Amino acid sequence: MRRIWLLCLLALSGIAGGAWAMKEKPEAETALRDRLPEDEVVYFVLPDRFANGDATNDRGGMDGTALDHGYDPTHKGFYHGGDLAGLTAKLDYIEGMGVTAIWFAPIFENKPVQGAAGQESAGYHGYWVTDFTSIDPHFGTNEEFKSFVDAAHARGIKVYMDIITNHTADVIGYEEGEASGYAYRSLADYPYSRRGATDGTAINEGFLGDEIQTDENFARLTSPDFAYTPLIPDAERDVKVPAWLNDPIYYHNRGSTTFSGESSRYGDFAGLDDLYTEHPRVLEGMIDIYASWITRFGIDGFRIDTAKHVNPEFWQAFVPAMLATAEAEGIPNFLIFGEVYSDNRDSGFLARFTRRDGFPSVLDFAFQAAVRDALGRNEPAGVMVEMFDGDVNYEGGEEAARTLPTFLGNHDMGRFSTLVKADNPGISQEELLSRVSLGHAMLMTLRGNPVIYYGDEQGFVGDGNDQAAREDMFESLTDSYNDNALIGTEATTADENYDTAHPLYALIRQFAGIRSQHAALRRGKQVVRSYNDTAPGLVSFSRFDPETGGEYLLAFNTSSEAILVNSTIGYTAQSLETLSGTCPDAVSAAGSVELELPAFGWCIAQVREAAQ
Repeated sequence: MRRIWLLCLLALSGIAGGAWAMKEKPEAETALRDRLPEDEVVYFVLPDRFANGDATNDRGGMDGTALDHGYDPTHKGFYHGGDLAGLTAKLDYIEGMGVTAIWFAPIFENKPVQGAAGQESAGYHGYWVTDFTSIDPHFGTNEEFKSFVDAAHARGIKVYMDIITNHTADVIGYEEGEASGYAYRSLADYPYSRRGATDGTAINEGFLGDEIQTDENFARLTSPDFAYTPLIPDAERDVKVPAWLNDPIYYHNRGSTTFSGESSRYGDFAGLDDLYTEHPRVLEGMIDIYASWITRFGIDGFRIDTAKHVNPEFWQAFVPAMLATAEAEGIPNFLIFGEVYSDNRDSGFLARFTRRDGFPSVLDFAFQAAVRDALGRNEPAGVMVEMFDGDVNYEGGEEAARTLPTFLGNHDMGRFSTLVKADNPGISQEELLSRVSLGHAMLMTLRGNPVIYYGDEQGFVGDGNDQAAREDMFESLTDSYNDNALIGTEATTADENYDTAHPLYALIRQFAGIRSQHAALRRGKQVVRSYNDTAPGLVSFSRFDPETGGEYLLAFNTSSEAILVNSTIGYTAQSLETLSGTCPDAVSAAGSVELELPAFGWCIAQVREAAQ
């Protein structure tokens, strides 16, 4: 019965007959360097969990137990074996989905294992960097990375690196030890001018605080023990690369962040060593580090981790330096987008980082929250409109908002399927697939630069966020993954999951093909048409071809019931050509079109005028 139902879903979305299989892209769109950020379909992947192409590097060349090398494929918090060789070998699978850019979690060399006794986990995710200049040996070598980039570029696929400037791995401890609880110690109570407290020994004579970010001022900051006394284990005294990162003077050393107020920028994130990004040497060093990844490998963009925990002055210098480096390397559309974590529809919060900090783009957490509210929490369809109304807040306004990477779920907050399931206890697998499919229809056609989280195209449904949302695509040995019920398939994560016939893979491929053929769905201005502002139901938009001005209608039913409803449309519209979903052939009257949409259905159509 499930197989029959899946075929019905495919037919409904226009996939089963193959009418919307991938077509050749227009010649003007094939030049990788010329493509704008909004032209891309991005695939976000954790290399450790995607494909294991070389089992000889599973332990990173290290001896000992899992607590030494970090490899334990049965444990969700340790390395599982995925690597660059596997990622390269699966480029056919990725390209076949219509993906044009790959963003992967950090692959710099990490501290293999960290954490208190009994609470250890590994750096499989890449965010505990020790060597910022080299690929982690669990993933491969710098040479293999160059081969991967070249192989992706040969297929017209861009490569975005995930980078960190806020922190390094947890190496620095404090002499005060756990008795202090590593509680955050503020600038007021522990100024740079005294050791240990306001009544402590005078230190750092002449230092005028980090608001004066000059070499001359910071030359007077010589003692790092103003709040805590840094302590580095002998075995890790020289573990960081470049070497300047081993000096505790280049860290805030103020204890753990509370993720609010002053500590949000100065505190240690989950114990990780928080870099003193106000320090000119740190700024200079980070510019050198990441410029070298552009010049050595010719990558196409950076996703920047924990962006909101770094001072604005750092970004105001770092971002232009990266863009200038890329321009000099012949990469004019180098994309930089910051991670400014948020869990609500407030685009104003995200926009401040484009206006004040100078980010060209940020991950669109407001989009994610609005889609979840509409499709998971059953809020009125108009929440989507409310969110898009905030596009004027971004530096560059609505045009700039079209470059924002949009997404449904990720490795931190959890998968969209997981969130929707949590919002609707007892939901059937069929309805969950319908809601997730509609989410992808929105993601792939509404304004923004769509990001697919690896495994979503195979119907993965996790148990939660963080480690629980980072399943293996290859045959998993992790029990907490393998007992999950996936959607759209009879498979589990105990099987390898690279099924190009999976309904979600096919749906994404369909929409990627449509996007590649219709510039309005990539670069077009977006205008609100009609929406239900009191309950789930219709929300519709028009997008317009940036060259011809031709109109496209995008209509979505966020309700669990079929609807028959009118939507406004351009007054010159006469007929509609269905691109995906269920659309009428013609308008009802000038300026109005009657839509009959199934539960969680959609209509994506090209509008024809009378003269056409």
